Amino acid sequence: MGQADIRKLLIVGAMSRIRWIVRKGVLPDNWLGRVLGRKPRMVAAVALANKMARQIWAMMTREENYRMA
Repeated sequence: MGQADIRKLLIVGAMSRIRWIVRKGVLPDNWLGRVLGRKPRMVAAVALANKMARQIWAMMTREENYRMA
């Protein structure tokens, strides 16, 4: 199931982002906000980590640089 250390780091990063959103007190009107509105925080963190991993993989295979939206 992949490398445990990378998986843990992705989860930690996702939980950090979710904690920041929750402390802010307003759910954003985007994908993550909708997921947090209907799923527990840890499930949302795993979903966000999965999304980040897929984005990283796509950038690596296409040899693209990260572009901020």
